[in-house]
Amino acid sequence: MSDPFSTMSFLDHLEELRWRLIKSLIAIIVGASITFFFIDQIIDILIRPTREVSHDMILQVLTVQGMFMIKWGLAAVGGIVLAIPVLTYQLWRFISPGLYEDEQRYLLPVILFTFISFLIGIIFAYEVIIPFSLNFFTSMGYGDIETNISINYYFSFIVWLMLGSGIIFEFPIVSFILARIGLLKPEGMRKYRRHAIVFIMVLSAFITPPDPVSMIIMTVPLILLYEISIGVVWSATRKDRQPKTG
Repeated sequence: MSDPFSTMSFLDHLEELRWRLIKSLIAIIVGASITFFFIDQIIDILIRPTREVSHDMILQVLTVQGMFMIKWGLAAVGGIVLAIPVLTYQLWRFISPGLYEDEQRYLLPVILFTFISFLIGIIFAYEVIIPFSLNFFTSMGYGDIETNISINYYFSFIVWLMLGSGIIFEFPIVSFILARIGLLKPEGMRKYRRHAIVFIMVLSAFITPPDPVSMIIMTVPLILLYEISIGVVWSATRKDRQPKTG
């Protein structure tokens, strides 16, 4: 295990961090530029769920600069999403000097699975959570009152759901990293499984509409992710539990 703290001063660490942040920012800007080039197609994809709800739903631009702010906001979010591999790489490179050599070989798998897990979370929100949410809320209509929704609020709502779901689906990756640095053990995760399930149910209630169906839809995959994370942590700490010979 190399010890960067023994060879680098505090200012050296700050300089290293500064360059990692600059590279990350450049990646986000490039990703945002790519996203903005396809922004009309992306907007069409994001408003598609409104065409499939069982009740009428009308999106409205209520401010002069509404669409301008939406396009640049979506471009920024898209830039962050596309930059996730670079962000993960920069973070890993910053902490990797303090890891064992056999731990540094996990770089490529961690970057790959971080991006894939995030995309799976976004797709899950888009295909499952958002349709259920829109159908639930539009079903609360009354009489001849039209369901007219600010397009700014709509995009804020669905982007929050997708990003939140993407972050939640990173739990196995985060568990693996925490296990490798010794902060998580499979025994502890099994011991506090019931507490984790209660926390998951509370979390699901916050990030989904206030109906039991949507809550269950989000709770079930989160519990599965927790169980998968136990297996990931067990695999990450397996060598540490093996008896040392010699």
